[in-house]
Amino acid sequence: MLFAATLLLGGCAEEQAPEKEVVRPVRAAKVADPGQLKGRKWPGRASATQEVELSFRVAGPLITLPVNIGDVVKQGDIVARIDPRDFEVNVRNIQGQVERAQATLRRASSDLGRLESIYKQDPGATSEAAIDRARQIRESARAEVHSIKASLTSAKDKLAYTNLKAPFDGIVVTKYVDNFEDVRAKAPVMRILDDSRIEMVINIPENLIGYSAQIEHVWAAFDAIPGVEIEASIKEVGTEASETTRTYPVTLIMDQPENVKILPGMAGKAWGQMKDRPDVSAVRVPISATFTETEGGKTYVWVIDESSWTVSRRAVETGELANLGIHIDSGLEPGEWVATAGVNFLQEGQKVRILSQ
Repeated sequence: MLFAATLLLGGCAEEQAPEKEVVRPVRAAKVADPGQLKGRKWPGRASATQEVELSFRVAGPLITLPVNIGDVVKQGDIVARIDPRDFEVNVRNIQGQVERAQATLRRASSDLGRLESIYKQDPGATSEAAIDRARQIRESARAEVHSIKASLTSAKDKLAYTNLKAPFDGIVVTKYVDNFEDVRAKAPVMRILDDSRIEMVINIPENLIGYSAQIEHVWAAFDAIPGVEIEASIKEVGTEASETTRTYPVTLIMDQPENVKILPGMAGKAWGQMKDRPDVSAVRVPISATFTETEGGKTYVWVIDESSWTVSRRAVETGELANLGIHIDSGLEPGEWVATAGVNFLQEGQKVRILSQ
């Protein structure tokens, strides 16, 4: 009776503690629809191709500030000037030092030449030690000339730094100081930007960024200028996705239109036209998402059902291998999730969890 009771209790315990289902974490990707790039407009904001905050390399009181906000400047124009008198005095002082050092060098060279001539005519009239000392004095004088000339170059550079010049054609958009103020070295004086060309940054999702190379034509329009479409081109594609939005920045660049002017900061949208080639619109998946059975030679992928978060094996027909992955001719539709790693360790109907990274 005791033995039977023990078996009965053990059976009840097993029924009360069922096995916990294991949810396997997997890496996965959503099958992209290249058509989203064709009809979708991507928001962005205009910015200047070049912009810089100008500052002096030296400190001193301003004596010239000939530009105002909104003024157009050309490359090389003087936009501000520091009082140069102290720097000019320093240059003249060092020039005097250079002249004295050069005179000393000439005298030392003359003394050495005279001793060498005497020694050549009458070796007993002087000694080699005296010639060596004269040679050392000449080399020291020569080094002093080089050192002071370097100081003169530095002083002339500082004098030149009292003139602040525009590094490119542009427009003054901000001034941080007024004339006759004392300015510090490296403190911002004004901001200049070049708006002859305009850039716009849009953000493309990571499952579509691979198709950006297939965009043939790009246009942009700005909310402040309705009805005007501007042809643009892709300047660069970012290589790192945002951690929060999982999008890649794509920088567009365009010329200013003839009859209107785009200002930095204007909001707008951009869209593109993809190349008219069959492979551009093909569905692609990473090569690591596919696997082949030993018998039969069919190719499969693991499709993830978003309602139950389970995987199911599906046969697909593959095409050519490209830089963006392997072409799937049939068996997959855009928007479906497929596992992209560890495909040989999954089982039919297994519950999974997509890794966030």
